[in-house]
Amino acid sequence: MPDAQSLRSTKAPDAWYSFLRWFDSWAGLEHTKVEGPPKVDWIRSIPFLAVHLVCLGVIWVGWSWTAVAVAVAFYYIRMFAITGWYHRYFSHRTFKTTRTVQFLFALLGGSCAQRGPLWWAGHHRHHHIASDTPEDVHSPRQGGFLWSHMGWIMSQTFYAPRLKGIADFAKFPELRFLDRFDVLVPTITGFGMFGLGMLLEAHAPGLGTNGPQMLIWGFFISTVALFHGTCTINSLSHVYGSQRYETGDDSRNNFFLALITMGEGWHNNHHYYPASTRQGFYWWEIDMTYYCLKGLEWLGLVWDIRGVPVYVREGKTKRDSDRSVLKQKMDTAAKDAELPTPQPELELTAR
Repeated sequence: MPDAQSLRSTKAPDAWYSFLRWFDSWAGLEHTKVEGPPKVDWIRSIPFLAVHLVCLGVIWVGWSWTAVAVAVAFYYIRMFAITGWYHRYFSHRTFKTTRTVQFLFALLGGSCAQRGPLWWAGHHRHHHIASDTPEDVHSPRQGGFLWSHMGWIMSQTFYAPRLKGIADFAKFPELRFLDRFDVLVPTITGFGMFGLGMLLEAHAPGLGTNGPQMLIWGFFISTVALFHGTCTINSLSHVYGSQRYETGDDSRNNFFLALITMGEGWHNNHHYYPASTRQGFYWWEIDMTYYCLKGLEWLGLVWDIRGVPVYVREGKTKRDSDRSVLKQKMDTAAKDAELPTPQPELELTAR
């Protein structure tokens, strides 16, 4: 199938394909091309907007400490799936794991309703190549705050995954399935949260919650907050904060954003040296994602976690975020992905 780079030249998608992509995000991509500057596909964006509107249901379902606690907990659990796995693993390959663990965290990431791991990581890799240039898909400098925060996600131009840029993971059929039918996991998650509320109402009425309340708080409000928390790194962290390193773009370090995104707010550090699993380069730069990954390393679920060499931290090396270096890595990954997937179970380490 075509990827995003090839969908920017001729006719705009029709309403029928925009509707079909509510259920199959790859529907009709081989027949659809886009011309002109990126613009919002309002039909395709209806589910995205609806998720926000449903949060108003809190007016009718009310709140309870149980529902709020579940919403906060589920926010951070899924934030880890985005920051640790969609970002530091699928986008940058800063550590290794097994194929099974890779799939499980891709599944958890899918519950965030931020599209599939291939789409997410492919566009993010391109962002590092073209950061804050006219080719960047979500630069505040180029498109303004609202575009960088959420407008680009609603654009018909960027609905296709950049499979050429994520070929090292696109070879796994289970990841391609999650990417293509990205509505499936969030839908199951929503029903699961409703069921949890019903069970708590029946067996633990003292907790004061129910199915509709848990659905609104535990899924919809938590998911919307998670989306906007994630997107602050595309928007706010390229506008507000400090720049420790010269990276050739507008990336900033922001303590507050690091707290709400489990360490992603150390964005200037990350753009300077994206090969590191750790984004908080110093002990006082809180990076909860890194701490959680170290815990998984202790359990033997991940390994080869990359730290920050002292000479890198002190700015004495050519930064790994150099666009030509990153492009070379992506080209190598794409070439490697053409090889057959290893068959023995012990060799199914995601490379």
